Amino acid sequence: MMKREDVLIEALPYIQQFHGKTIVIKLGGHAMVDPVVLENAIRDAVLLHYVGIRVVLVHGGGPEISEKMKAMGKESVFVGGLRVTDQETLEIAQMVLVGKINKGIVSLIAKCGARGVGLSGSDGNLIIAKKMDLQRVDVGGIQREVDLGHVGEIEWIDPAILNTLLEKNYIPVISPIAIDRSGGSLNINADTAAGDIAVALKAYKLINMTDVDGVMDKGRTKVFRKLTITEANELQKSGAIGEGMIPKVNSVIKAVENGVCYAHVINGNVEHNLILELFTRDGVGTMISRK
Repeated sequence: MMKREDVLIEALPYIQQFHGKTIVIKLGGHAMVDPVVLENAIRDAVLLHYVGIRVVLVHGGGPEISEKMKAMGKESVFVGGLRVTDQETLEIAQMVLVGKINKGIVSLIAKCGARGVGLSGSDGNLIIAKKMDLQRVDVGGIQREVDLGHVGEIEWIDPAILNTLLEKNYIPVISPIAIDRSGGSLNINADTAAGDIAVALKAYKLINMTDVDGVMDKGRTKVFRKLTITEANELQKSGAIGEGMIPKVNSVIKAVENGVCYAHVINGNVEHNLILELFTRDGVGTMISRK
């Protein structure tokens, strides 16, 4: 077992390397429904902030949206695994993502001694999106084209408001509600939003905190610790990566292809995994790089 001073010495070169760099962290999985897990993650993010890293948080909230809909007597509708978002569902999603989860994270940041600012994609025209085209999905072995309603596809990220907040020493917290060119709201995928925001900010790292230990094989018996873009794409094509991980892997690959230096997938349920992934030699999850 390492001595405490050895842990600090091992962290020093990483702290020096990341100082002044931008890191985008996508909060998801169990952290969005377990207040203890979420507070641990926020405390770690605040630590990163105070060692000189420019931290941006992006969060999801699908399970809480479903729970709120149920409490309001409305059934969630999924087709081929994709949520259909009518006007009422969109309003509930905004209520949960912007009104509850986002403000709760900002409050936790304050509790941990830093200053957070909650945003949605409509603030400062941060995320401009268009309505997603009809999606072809498999329903009971039959291919169908489905209109998902008020679900968006990102067209443009304007990072100006984020850069202003970062320069003033705030931690931006972003909920995945976008604005379209006519001023309407659209729900967007939080993994995609985090990746596109990381690219727009020219972030050094993108970290996706999820419920598994990293990018794993189909049987969930092995974690791939380091992958290049080529290796990750080959694993996807071969079917070696579990189906539930594919959207997250696509998101981080796209970010690295478009300028983010490194992307990580880690288990956010394990206390201090964020710190261990960044500040130790071996890490705890999967790191994806260009080569």
